[in-house]
Amino acid sequence: MAATPSRHRGPSHGRPARRTVETIPPDAARRVLLRLQALDGPRPRSSPRAVERLVDRLGYVQVDSINVLDRAHDRILATRLAGYRPEHLRKAIEQHRSLFEHWTHDASVVPVGWVRHWKHRFRRHASTPRNDEWWRRRFGPDPQATLRRVLQRLRREGPLRTRDLERPERHRGGAWWNWHPEKAAVEHLWRCGRVAIAGRENFEKVYDLFERVVPRSADRSSSPSAHLSWACREAMTRLGVATAAEVAAFFEAVPVAEARTELSRMARRGEIVEVLIDSCDGGRSTAGFARTDWARFAGPIDHDAFLPLSPFDPVVRDRRRLARLFGFEYRFEAFTPAPRRRHGYYVLPLLDGDRFVARIDPRFDRAAGELLVRGPWWEPDVPRDRRRLEDALDRLAEQIGADRWRLERPDRPRTR
Repeated sequence: MAATPSRHRGPSHGRPARRTVETIPPDAARRVLLRLQALDGPRPRSSPRAVERLVDRLGYVQVDSINVLDRAHDRILATRLAGYRPEHLRKAIEQHRSLFEHWTHDASVVPVGWVRHWKHRFRRHASTPRNDEWWRRRFGPDPQATLRRVLQRLRREGPLRTRDLERPERHRGGAWWNWHPEKAAVEHLWRCGRVAIAGRENFEKVYDLFERVVPRSADRSSSPSAHLSWACREAMTRLGVATAAEVAAFFEAVPVAEARTELSRMARRGEIVEVLIDSCDGGRSTAGFARTDWARFAGPIDHDAFLPLSPFDPVVRDRRRLARLFGFEYRFEAFTPAPRRRHGYYVLPLLDGDRFVARIDPRFDRAAGELLVRGPWWEPDVPRDRRRLEDALDRLAEQIGADRWRLERPDRPRTR
């Protein structure tokens, strides 16, 4: 383990002693995070049940449509499960019904056992179209009639895709952001928990009534206090060492102020401890919280190869935490104009143990069966291990089904 945490205690002088606060070094904090996020040791063999167990361990897996390499959710799972195939996730969602798709900080796959806590989110979204101009513009002149029509069609004909719901006289085609009223209606109904994603066809959502898709849809909602306790407890279980803001952001289920109050209550009960978290840059320590057993997760982490992580990996997505604990500055540049990109369209950070050592910009040429990789861009003061890089690219090519890989010169960012 890293340096022994320092302890700060005030003098008593006959009065009750001030509480002891540990300071956790950044290398220890990041190892705890990596281990709790299943980035330690050998990868278990994949199966639909293994996917279910992993999603429960992580808390959620973000879903994203970009497919220049593979889908973000598939990359997150393939990094942690040996022999992972996309149909393992599909079976867990569409056949076992042990997972369902909804919202955390973004669209994600979450355990179905948590439906009662998602009902708070459903209620919060119910009023959004009345208060949000973006939604109002997309609903058209008669939102209630559109909502009724979509629900009636799903009840009578479901499951249906968005394109099946659009009225023929309004069919425009075009990009996904050109929402017609029926698409706005079904997305609103999904976020409100009236409909659910029953499956996907070529990544296009297929909707049906919520009660037909989610087996625990009749569960009663948790109470507000139980929901707050759940959100903080489950986030701390998976983060290990975190600030109140990071706990609140984990599911984006509760406000930061409420999370901070609940975490302080948990600390007073001895369920967690208050700590200071040091930063890689030597700046001021940050006030936070830790599991009481955090130290047993803080030992060294070794990998047999570099691990290319998705830009949406739960370890990577919080850029501030990434910089504070890992000293790694990362920016997702897919939506940055190509001339202004520093590295590329879909850059993957390479993890080695508990450090990020490089980044690559990969693309899968499916017609040629070839993985094309721009880079690597190595971090300062790390060994440039070409053999381990090649091992990582061998494994990445195998995971996505490429016959071979080829390194390209990183002289200018790729547009797509």
